[in-house]
Amino acid sequence: MNTLAIDPKIIAPAWHSLEKALSFKVGTIHNKTQYKQAVNLMNGVLDIVGDNEKHELAGLLELLGQLVEDYEKEHYVIPDAEPREVLRMLMEKNGLKQIDLADEIGRQSVVSEILNGKRQINARQAKALAARFGVSAAAFI
Repeated sequence: MNTLAIDPKIIAPAWHSLEKALSFKVGTIHNKTQYKQAVNLMNGVLDIVGDNEKHELAGLLELLGQLVEDYEKEHYVIPDAEPREVLRMLMEKNGLKQIDLADEIGRQSVVSEILNGKRQINARQAKALAARFGVSAAAFI
């Protein structure tokens, strides 16, 4: 049987260095402070990684996204819907028109294409929408 041998003497210092660089412990999110730290880090990594699934930080982005998603499922009601449907719901809830999202998304025609499923929300737009609506960027990706 072929098993992956993990040497804690190698992994532990690397993990410690990561947490020291981040100024918080990476793991299950237990409170709002940790949630905000994880969302801020996730958004920062999202800025760097963008849509590049082969980026060297893509795994970190995926891990942070999962941690944030797990916390949100437990503490917030987030619809299980396509990103465009989440956007549509938030627009309706806040009484917004397509033109009102020019700063976050771009021209009204771009918003229309997203809402009609002809275009995906990109990483920059997801971060801007997350900041506007006070939700995780993961809701739009």
